[in-house]
Amino acid sequence: MRTTAPPPSPTSVAPDSGQLRAPYAEAVLGHARRDWLRLNVPGHAAAPGSDLADFFGARITALDFPPLLDGIDLGPRTPLDEALALAAEAWGARRTWFLTNGASQGNQIASMVAPALGRTLVVQRSVHSSVIDGLVLSGLDAVFVHPSVDTAQGIAHGVTAADVAAALERTPDAAAVLIVSPSYFGAVADVRAIADTAHAAGVPLVVDEAWGSHFGFHPALPSGALSSGADLVTSSTHKLGGALTQSAMLHLADGPFADRLEPLVDRAFRLVQSTSASSLLTASLDLARRSLVTEGDATAASVEAADAVRRAVRAGGRFKVVSDGFRAFPDIVGVDPLRIALDTRVGGITGHEARRLLFRDHQVMVEVATDAAVVAVIGAGRVPDTDRFVDALHTLPSPLAGSAAARAVLELPAPGATRLTAREAFLSPARVVSAEQAVGRISADTLAAYPPGIPNVLPGEVVTAEVVDFLRRTAAAPNGHVRGALDPGVTRLRVVG
Repeated sequence: MRTTAPPPSPTSVAPDSGQLRAPYAEAVLGHARRDWLRLNVPGHAAAPGSDLADFFGARITALDFPPLLDGIDLGPRTPLDEALALAAEAWGARRTWFLTNGASQGNQIASMVAPALGRTLVVQRSVHSSVIDGLVLSGLDAVFVHPSVDTAQGIAHGVTAADVAAALERTPDAAAVLIVSPSYFGAVADVRAIADTAHAAGVPLVVDEAWGSHFGFHPALPSGALSSGADLVTSSTHKLGGALTQSAMLHLADGPFADRLEPLVDRAFRLVQSTSASSLLTASLDLARRSLVTEGDATAASVEAADAVRRAVRAGGRFKVVSDGFRAFPDIVGVDPLRIALDTRVGGITGHEARRLLFRDHQVMVEVATDAAVVAVIGAGRVPDTDRFVDALHTLPSPLAGSAAARAVLELPAPGATRLTAREAFLSPARVVSAEQAVGRISADTLAAYPPGIPNVLPGEVVTAEVVDFLRRTAAAPNGHVRGALDPGVTRLRVVG
């Protein structure tokens, strides 16, 4: 398996570097320290003794300011402007936008600007559901590139440059290529090769790098998508980058499509960004950027902590490390070391049950479970008590022992045929029918086992019996959830007609 070349280490930041500052966060903090009579929104007015102040702490409400304030985000060369410029510099972007509605907002923006470049988006089929939401908003047609699937684990990985080239050859009106890297399980695609393929066809490459906001900030980490040739990159900074939940960034490369994309992205951003963007979320993005740039030693410790878990699991002999099998897949060229994906079924317990018992009996939270595995993550710069996690893992019972049928993996179903665009299906007259009656009909909704939120059925796709069975079994599992379902058990579906 070829690994991505590590970028230079950013751990040695010059003492006079602007990256040592957090201008927006510092400005908000300075504003909060003044004695204000707040007769504006938010309505809590930072009043001492309020329910919010008592619950969260008075400092949280004091820092909660609305937009358009002098000295923060209003006027020439504001602290917000400085923070955005520092973020663009840190990620190697021509321009960066702060998002307060998560990486989903960035994916929607990318889908909304693509119609200015062509009529069809060439898109990895295992994208996050927010990309499909973007197709509904934009009205774009889509040609899907199917990822490799690990049938033993029941998970989708990525796509190759050859896969993308074949899709572009049959798509003369392509607007852009959109892929995911890294995957939910930490698999890194060959972004450089895919970018070269897209550019050779005259279209930009958009990368949903939601799970890779920390990439490129230490030699032990893979290179970021921007440095590998991507043109527009969504970065879910709250995931492993350390910002507050729901905060993210969108980065535009200074590449061949920048002049065309920048005004389009800026206008689309204003369509979907709240006019009351949270100062708390925005400040957290500024602080997370500073930490990623300046705390390389802490990131190295995080990688070592994750490596220690993998070593302990291998030595224990009960469970397996999922990424140890990545070499079998040609679309995977690197691995995120901060993602710890463990095959629990080989140890006699499903991922769903392992997650439930870890949460209930050990107060250990993991990021996600599938039928076969659990995925734990370690944020860049964080060093959790990994011994506690390993000990808890090895005390889990083995309820599947001796039952070959029970150990059968819940395989990912193949998607049904596409009959309508996502927008056409979403806006068509629809009716709600039983799940059994929906088989063979065209779905009007996006349905996705969540997390990771990869759609199993899209608006415009034919509902198959295999998809219905997969979603219902997922919903019935401990902590199972299907995003977009009309009811928790997925007993009814919305179909066109």
